[in-house]
Amino acid sequence: MHVPDGFINAPTSAVTGVVAAGAIAVSLRGARRELDERTAPLAGLVAAFIFAVQMLNFPVAAGTSGHLLGGALAAILVGPCTGVLCVSVVLLMQGILFADGGLTALGVNITDMAIVTTVVAYALFRGLVKVLPRTRRSVTVASFVAALVSVPAAALAFTFLYWIGGTTDIAIGKVATAMVGVHVLIGIGEAAITALTVGAVIAVRPDLVYGARGLRQRLKLRVNGELVDAPDTSGTPDAGPAPAPAPAAARSHRKLWITGLVTSLVLAGFVSFYASANPDGLEKVAADKGIDEKTEEHANADSPLADYGVEDIANARVSGGLAGVIGVGVTVVAGSAVFWAVRRRRSDDASPTNTDTTV
Repeated sequence: MHVPDGFINAPTSAVTGVVAAGAIAVSLRGARRELDERTAPLAGLVAAFIFAVQMLNFPVAAGTSGHLLGGALAAILVGPCTGVLCVSVVLLMQGILFADGGLTALGVNITDMAIVTTVVAYALFRGLVKVLPRTRRSVTVASFVAALVSVPAAALAFTFLYWIGGTTDIAIGKVATAMVGVHVLIGIGEAAITALTVGAVIAVRPDLVYGARGLRQRLKLRVNGELVDAPDTSGTPDAGPAPAPAPAAARSHRKLWITGLVTSLVLAGFVSFYASANPDGLEKVAADKGIDEKTEEHANADSPLADYGVEDIANARVSGGLAGVIGVGVTVVAGSAVFWAVRRRRSDDASPTNTDTTV
């Protein structure tokens, strides 16, 4: 659903740019509350993983493909504000380095793919976990449903923006029907990827899943023949037993981070070669309905990594794989830098002020 330059007129693009900038500013402040020394590195990895999986277009119907948007996954793993930043980092890297998504349309893409998907998915996710049993399985089920709904929600958001500022005269009802229809199918793939990923992380480190905080069962102790709740020493109500000793937790965290990074590199560097070559949902609808009549050439079309290939490397497999590896590397570095800076700002804000007085 990467919108290229020329789909949306300049005034609407400018307004969405302001909306996107405001949302990012709010998210930077909100991410200070969501990130700690354990989750800050995970947030950079989530951005890199989303970049990698977005290279894996999967076939849907009638010669159309789809790929992960990632808003639901990021929001559930690292929090909604951090999730907006994760997807925004991915979109920025894609637009600048890979000529994927127009630069003048960056505000449109952030509003649609980062803000709408994250807000819709996380609001639905929180509502579901409140009514479902307090179990890890419920988190996975809620992740599936939230991700599924977030994709057609983004399709509707694009349709609304196109209705306001589209550059071609197309019946908006036909656009809405086509966009929602194909993106409901893409949403099924999004939901499966999100649920599998959230379930995998919960299985090894449930304490790192933002959406699962407060859902773990309290430790029971037997006192005088009866089971009672153990004292909560974690600092979070209903958060369960205290965390493992720091060295063991650090080793487990490093193992998860390395596993996630290697997985992202394999997906982007190798598996992406086998992704569907069919146009994605927006490309298909744009071609069928004439939305793409005024598409403009990307400002970075001559980038050495444009179209996810490395310039001057003739072998398609090597070119695409190397571009994917570079993309994962750049995204994890850029994302980690952003989130460590946010984390440091939180630490600085929490530092006690100097209260010494002269007598």
